[in-house]
Amino acid sequence: MKKILLCALAGVCLAGAAPKKPKLLLAIVVDQFRYDYLTRFRSEYKGGLARLLTKGAVFTNARYIHVPAITAVGHSTILSGATPSISGIVANDWYDREEGVHVTSVSDAKTQLLGGKAAAGSSPKRLLVSTIGDELKMAGGGKPRVYGVSLKDRAAILPAGHMADGAFWFDTQSGNFVTSSFYYKELPGWVKEFNSPRPADKYRGKTWLGHKMPEDNVKLFTELEATPFGNEMIEAFAERALDAAQLGKREFTDVLTVSFSSNDYVGHRYGPDSREVHEIALDTDRLLEKLFQAVERQVGADNYLVVFTADHGVAPVPEVNAARKMPGGRIDPATIKAAVQNALVKKYGGGEWVAGNWDLAVYLNQGLIGQLKLNLAEVEREAARAIQAMPHISRVYTLQQMTQGGSLGDTVSQKVANGFHLRRGPDVELIPDAYWMVATGTGTGHASPYSYDTHVPVIFMGTGVRGGQYSASAAVNDIAPTLATLLEIETPSGSVGRVLTEILVN
Repeated sequence: MKKILLCALAGVCLAGAAPKKPKLLLAIVVDQFRYDYLTRFRSEYKGGLARLLTKGAVFTNARYIHVPAITAVGHSTILSGATPSISGIVANDWYDREEGVHVTSVSDAKTQLLGGKAAAGSSPKRLLVSTIGDELKMAGGGKPRVYGVSLKDRAAILPAGHMADGAFWFDTQSGNFVTSSFYYKELPGWVKEFNSPRPADKYRGKTWLGHKMPEDNVKLFTELEATPFGNEMIEAFAERALDAAQLGKREFTDVLTVSFSSNDYVGHRYGPDSREVHEIALDTDRLLEKLFQAVERQVGADNYLVVFTADHGVAPVPEVNAARKMPGGRIDPATIKAAVQNALVKKYGGGEWVAGNWDLAVYLNQGLIGQLKLNLAEVEREAARAIQAMPHISRVYTLQQMTQGGSLGDTVSQKVANGFHLRRGPDVELIPDAYWMVATGTGTGHASPYSYDTHVPVIFMGTGVRGGQYSASAAVNDIAPTLATLLEIETPSGSVGRVLTEILVN
């Protein structure tokens, strides 16, 4: 009777109350972390990954639905829910036809680097859509706090969004964590304090699996990125940001995005079957537990929500595949450029026909094409034929073809369409055969539509989430609308995903 009376007075009964909102959203991205790293090394995880797999809502068949599967594109997708066709983040690098120059996903000549040597800064201005952090900021009148941390500028900036209070990354020229004048007039005092003891210096001369860190500053700052030492610095900086910004200590939901970059550098150099990738996965498990414990000290064990994922996977090293009688190899990007250049010179005469080529994309010199009054679609088709004639090219798409909606109609073509922005997309995009990559040298790469590059972990854990294993197909794009539902805010503007209702606590 007393419970009924209390319910009547309150106007709601506890059983029907909505789950409380978290004090902190912790979005964790591990750069280049294939889903099968969770299963291959499961018995050895004892820390944060073990906690996620035991307590979280684990999606075993989550994938990216776009190409190219690379860092900037993945990081722009996770908290926006948008495909590159909508977000405008089509690659790490591209040729901007409006500016007439090569740009990166976060380059911004109007900003300055803060905390490092004099240089241009970075910003989210090329991201055309909102993120979860932006929507929280708008819903809360700017009061929620949003921060991004990584070794890479794009990995710190893109998940945090336009309205972030700060994004910080590691500068290999100075050995400092830095930011941009987009966020501040000068580097915050707490970041200066963090940088003051030279956090990278303690790794000088240290070894990891026989790899000794150099004594020279610039070499040290670069080399430690390809070891767990880089991730250790990210985790330490994330803890400092938690405390300095007092995240999760007020009535609003704050956001901290943390991207662990060293896994990517290790994976590129040694490949997914290496001892080094195995060991850095175990180190990541340890660091995640350290971060979770720091968050719990700050906000309490029941007051935060975690989403864990990766920005892409990676292909096996071609030589490793060859030894096990599997296909694979490298296609030198210079040979792609040469094939297009030679074909167009032969057809139309001399000139610099290629404005740039990165990963799977080729940008033609549209200025020259216009100057000669050539038909752009015809020139693109000629370039496409030259690439298609190369060994180990599965298929080729042109700008005009994508503009008109032409494709082969299968899942690969749909991923190409999802990744194609009509103003920023390339004139020609190629898809290599499975296990072949556009790369040079040793090691391996990623970018393709195939599972080894697109199948990644998606795990939710914490406030409002029903744990368990979920085997139905999901997309990384589903993260943002699911978070928006949990946080009771507007879905980010470019989101194309679905709400993962199966994990929501009623």
